[in-house]
Amino acid sequence: MMELKNVTMVRVFLTEGDHLQKKILDYLHDEIQVKGVTIFRGISGYGASGHLHTSSLVDLSLDLPIVIEFFDEPDKIEKALPFLHEKLDAGHFTCWSAQTNLG
Repeated sequence: MMELKNVTMVRVFLTEGDHLQKKILDYLHDEIQVKGVTIFRGISGYGASGHLHTSSLVDLSLDLPIVIEFFDEPDKIEKALPFLHEKLDAGHFTCWSAQTNLG
């Protein structure tokens, strides 16, 4: 039987125009040293403002949606949350408990 370990997942919602991607990635890598981070670029999306961020041949703006996702042991993730609270507007990240086969 595979042994599972409790982790906390975090998903951060940004747009390229927020210019926070590198700051968050550097913090997670250098300061917190989470096990791994994946950054996804969306092709369209909108948030509470209702402003649509989309890619098209006519509008090649660099303001597309970005999702940063990472997980690690709950204690390590707790250390990252104050930084995210400071940098992000309300509702721009979510956390939940999960299990993984992390060794």
